[in-house]
Amino acid sequence: MSVCRQAARQWSPFSLGNMPLYRVCGIFALLSVGLISFTPPCDGGNILVFPVDGSHWINMKILLEELHARGHTMTVIRASTSWYIPEKSPLFTSITIELDEALEDFFELYLQEHMRLQREGGSAFAFFKITKDFMSMLSTAHLMWSEALGKILDDKTMIKSLMDSQYDVLLTDPAMAPGVLLAKYLKLPLVLNVRWITSGEGHFAIAPTPLSYIPVPGSGLTDKMTFMQRIKNLFFYSTVVIQQKFMVGPHYDAICDKYFEGGCDVISLLQEADIWLFRSDYVFEFPRPTMPNIVYIGGFQCKPAQPLPADLEEFVQSAGEHGVIIMTLGTLVNALPKEVTDEIASVFAKLPQKVIWRHKGERPSTLGNNTLIVDWMPQKDLLGHPQTKVFIAHGGTNGVQEAIYYGVPVLGIPLFFDQFDNLLRLQERGAAKIIQLGEVNEHRLEQELKELLFEKCYRENIQRLSRLHRDQPITPMDQAIFWVEFVMRHKGAPHLRTEAYKMPWYSYYNVDVLLVLLTAVAVSLYSVFVLVRCLCCRSRRKPKTKQH
Repeated sequence: MSVCRQAARQWSPFSLGNMPLYRVCGIFALLSVGLISFTPPCDGGNILVFPVDGSHWINMKILLEELHARGHTMTVIRASTSWYIPEKSPLFTSITIELDEALEDFFELYLQEHMRLQREGGSAFAFFKITKDFMSMLSTAHLMWSEALGKILDDKTMIKSLMDSQYDVLLTDPAMAPGVLLAKYLKLPLVLNVRWITSGEGHFAIAPTPLSYIPVPGSGLTDKMTFMQRIKNLFFYSTVVIQQKFMVGPHYDAICDKYFEGGCDVISLLQEADIWLFRSDYVFEFPRPTMPNIVYIGGFQCKPAQPLPADLEEFVQSAGEHGVIIMTLGTLVNALPKEVTDEIASVFAKLPQKVIWRHKGERPSTLGNNTLIVDWMPQKDLLGHPQTKVFIAHGGTNGVQEAIYYGVPVLGIPLFFDQFDNLLRLQERGAAKIIQLGEVNEHRLEQELKELLFEKCYRENIQRLSRLHRDQPITPMDQAIFWVEFVMRHKGAPHLRTEAYKMPWYSYYNVDVLLVLLTAVAVSLYSVFVLVRCLCCRSRRKPKTKQH
C-alpha cells in the first residue's frame, strides 16, 4: 500500500485508530451540536409597514417578500376598501382601517374623464381641466387618509398594541403621508420606499434642486432647457408648491396640530426620514444633486426571466423570425376608449409579428388572428424572452425599469401622472417613441411601430442601458434589504441626515448673512463718507492768515 493511501487510512474519520464506529459517530454528533450551539443567532426584525395601494403596492410587496425570506416579521396597515392588499397573507399580519369610500371607484371616474379630455386634444381648457381634476383627486385622497390616521391615533387600544409590539422600523411609501406621521408618533426609525411624495417627486423635498437644469415632473422637459423652457419649469414647480401648501398640507397640518406637541409639517417629517429607498437610478434619471441617505434601487423588482407557461410559449414560438410585440397599460387601466382599441387592433392585424395584449374591455371588432387578448400576462418573463421585439406601455415606473433591465425598446402611450416624463427619459436616450393618446390613429401607430421594429438603433440603445443598469457591484434588491436592516441594527441613521430641514429659509439661503454683510459695508461706506465730509467742512471753516 502506498504512503499516501496509508496516511489517508490513518486519518480517515471512520477509523481514528482502533476506535469502534459507533463511538466515532457519537463524537461527530457531539461536535455538530457544539458547533450549532456556538453559531451566532440571526434574529429577524419586527417591521411595521404602511403602504400605498394600487401599482405602488406591487413593488412594496416584492420588497416584503424578500424581507420575509430573510426572516423578518411584518405587520401591514391596509384600508378596508383596498384594491390589492389582502387581509390575509403568508408574508404578514394585517391591521385593517375602515375607509368611508372606495378609492378604486373614485380613481376610475377620474381616469375615464382624464382619457376623454386627452382625446379631445391639447387645448388650454383641457390642460387646466386635467390639472384641476388631478389636484382635486389628490386632495380628496389625502383627506381620506388623514381622517383614517386620526381614527388610528384616537383608538387608544390600537395605539397601545402598536407600541407594545416594539417594532424596529416603520417602512412606508410617502406618496400618502399617514405612515410618515405614524412613525413620528410611535417614535420609530423611518425608511421610505419612495419616488413620489405627497406633492411631486421626492428629490425636490430633500436634495438641492436647481430648476435651471432639473425638470419638474409634468413639465415634459429634459435637463437641457432654453430660456422659455426654464420659465415653464418654474411655473410647474410653482404649481407643486401651491398644491402642497393649500391642497395637501392642510389635511395633515390638522393632524399635526391635534396630536403632536409643538405641531409639525409633512415635508419636515419626510426630511427627518432615516433612509430613502429611491425607485430610480442614473441610467434612467437625469443627473442631479443627491443626499447620502438616498439609496437608489431602480429596477429592484427585476430578476432573470422564468420559462413561460406552455401555451404562451407555443404562441410566442409560432411567431418565428418576426418575433412578438407585447402591450399592457398597467394595473390601473383595463381598457382604452373603444375607438382607440379598434384602431390599435387594426394596426396589429396588419403586422407579421404576433401580439400579446392585456385588455379587459370590449373585444375590438378589428382584431386579427395574430393577436392574443389576455386578462393577465407574466410581463417580466415576456420582456426577458428573446422573441419579444417591442413593448407597448403606458410608461409607469415599474414597466420602464423592466424595459431597461431586459433591453426591450418601448412605444409609449402615456395616460397620466409621471408617465410622459418617464417615457421622455427613454426617448431622450434613443430607446423609445411616444404617442399621446389624442394622437393614436392607424397611420401614426403603424409608422412608430415599424420604426422601432426595423431601426436597429432603438434596440441597441436600450440594450446599452440594460448593460449599464446591470453593471453594479450589489443588486438593487440587496441594497434595499441591507439598508432596511442597517436602520434596524442601529436604531436609525441620523448621521446620514442633513440638518438643513431644521433651518429657516432665510438661514438656508444665507439671506441673513448677506443682509449683515451688506449692512456692514453700507455702514463702513457711510462712515467714510461722513468722515470725509467733516474734514472738508473743517477745511472750509479754517480762518485765513493775514499777510503783511
